[in-house]
Amino acid sequence: MDRGKFTFVVNIPPKFQGDIEENTKPDVQIVTDATAMSQAGRGPGYIQQIINNTVAPYWNPPNKAQNAPLVTLETRARFNPNMYQGWFVAINQVINNISVLAIFLCGAAVLREREHGNIEHLLVMPLRPFELMFAKIWANGLVIVVVATLSLWIMVHGLLQVPLAGSMLLFLFGTVLYQFSVGALGILLATFTGTMGQFGLLVIPVLVVLNLLSGSTTPMESIPTSLQYAMQLMPTPHFVGFAQAVLYRGAGVDIVWPQLTALAVITIAFLAVSLMRFRTTIASFG
Repeated sequence: MDRGKFTFVVNIPPKFQGDIEENTKPDVQIVTDATAMSQAGRGPGYIQQIINNTVAPYWNPPNKAQNAPLVTLETRARFNPNMYQGWFVAINQVINNISVLAIFLCGAAVLREREHGNIEHLLVMPLRPFELMFAKIWANGLVIVVVATLSLWIMVHGLLQVPLAGSMLLFLFGTVLYQFSVGALGILLATFTGTMGQFGLLVIPVLVVLNLLSGSTTPMESIPTSLQYAMQLMPTPHFVGFAQAVLYRGAGVDIVWPQLTALAVITIAFLAVSLMRFRTTIASFG
């Protein structure tokens, strides 16, 4: 559960079948990851129904006609014990806004240079294409990282009183790495358009897909399996899993290293593809 692989852990006590046959109504403990709000709210009820249907053949009390529960469930909620929706939504909105701002700002930085005719001025400077692209990503990414940090500490943690369980330095490291991948995606999309209007129309469906299929708005388990595998090629699901593990569950590097590794590989791939496309676009102005 600490790694985010399980939402429910069912703890069945010893001699469970014997207690059922003797009609002692044993307790079964359900440990719930309350950061998955939709599952945590409905899951214990489904689990109780499954357990009751399973143990019914072994239950033979004298007053079986009564509609008393066969097994009593004892539920424990972890990471969000009071199950406040605001705790979950506040952090997820910061995560989603990081993606939106990174794609829009990096893509707009390239298009504004093109629309205002400044791209020709850059071409006569002793700068190579990758230096121009990295400058756009780093400058805008630094602003986003600073604003995201202030939002987490001042608004989420300070004003909304949402506890931040993990290391902020680890979260900042993952956020900086994520900035390069989505920033490169924003520049890649910008190279296929000529105006800000066209860029906005292209980015909107991309952001909708990333938002809905990243696991932040809807649980990843509710997405069709084929889409789950396809989304592993995008950086957003890995960053969402990383950020939720660090900020909600207090995970360390030993737990989130798979997400960081996936982010690093995807970042390198996105930067390479975007750089090739950016070089082609720059050459067309020469």
